[in-house]
Amino acid sequence: MFESLELATPDAIIGLMTEYQSDSRETRVDLGIGIYRNAAGDTPVLDVVKQAEQRLVDSQSSKSYIGSAGPADFNTAMRDMTFAGLIANERVAMLQTPGGSGSLSVAAGVILRARQDATTWVSGPTWANHMPLLGEAGLEMKVYPYYDAKRHALDIDSMLETLHTIPRGDMILFHASCHNPTGIDPDEKQWRAIADIVVERELVPVVDMAYQGFATDLDTDAFVIRHLADQVPEMIVCNSCSKNFGLYRDRVGMLLIMTADTRTRDIVQSQANNYVRTIYSMPPDHGAAVVSTILHDEGLRADWIGELNEMRQRLRDMRALLHDALRARIPDRDFSHLVRANGMFSFLGVSIEEVTRLKQDHAVYMVDSGRINVAGITPTNVDHIADSIAAVF
Repeated sequence: MFESLELATPDAIIGLMTEYQSDSRETRVDLGIGIYRNAAGDTPVLDVVKQAEQRLVDSQSSKSYIGSAGPADFNTAMRDMTFAGLIANERVAMLQTPGGSGSLSVAAGVILRARQDATTWVSGPTWANHMPLLGEAGLEMKVYPYYDAKRHALDIDSMLETLHTIPRGDMILFHASCHNPTGIDPDEKQWRAIADIVVERELVPVVDMAYQGFATDLDTDAFVIRHLADQVPEMIVCNSCSKNFGLYRDRVGMLLIMTADTRTRDIVQSQANNYVRTIYSMPPDHGAAVVSTILHDEGLRADWIGELNEMRQRLRDMRALLHDALRARIPDRDFSHLVRANGMFSFLGVSIEEVTRLKQDHAVYMVDSGRINVAGITPTNVDHIADSIAAVF
């Protein structure tokens, strides 16, 4: 049965993680794996998550099934945090999903049930898993310009020019904030210009919001979603709680599908529930119950926002730390994009050969594109990182 199969191409991130773990050099630094780390290099369980988990241990009386769409209290809390009551809630189909990847996967399945020839446009570049996840599901994928690698800035003119040519009715995927892999986001004026074209071309927005609260704050980071919600009849939003709640392994995601009216909402909800039933049947409950507990309790929510603010500030501080260290060592190169970008990721601006030398000669690990996770920077390793980059330059 299996003799026709060949070895799958190894995942680049997992391969990099394996290489890093087998490196015995004390100076090794991981700037590749896309998870948040504190100053000690750990990915901690948030204090507020521990409190919520203890409440569940003390109060939860059953581990029975929760239904294909997930628990209503989690779904409504996530809907409200996303849209802030700016649209009629009755227009939104809601499903808890296994992480943000699960949200995108279910969205792709529902899209294909609605339109077999659907085309989705993604930014160049985009998150590495967008193309295989959505493309292998059956969606036709195309790319619009986004990042100017020479200026390390948003290529807004080329982006808008291309958006004007996208066929009416096509889908277009945006990163709500903390663009992965570049960290470069449109500002509010640019988002408004982008939205105007979406409305004009009757495009269907798909917004991936994996880092709400990691750029500016919970409300600002959802600006494009709320702005579009007031202007378009349909929109898909895929949320992840991996980063802002630190629930990576608990796989907590959310799919919100905004429809033109309640009748369409009911149809979409039924199709989404049915699709989920055919692949994983029911979503996992624990992480979603933790999030719901936090969002529905005023004190826990305030504590969570406090911890989220600390994570966001640490990322900003590490960006500035690396920027200043590189400017001192390589004064003729501009690294200002490190402090202009948001969230965990930035392109460093190195070639694949330089990435290899950083790994082999200096034990500094990053993906081949030169994307770095600034959460891997600490006050104790920043000099080694900057010295290593200066050496390969």
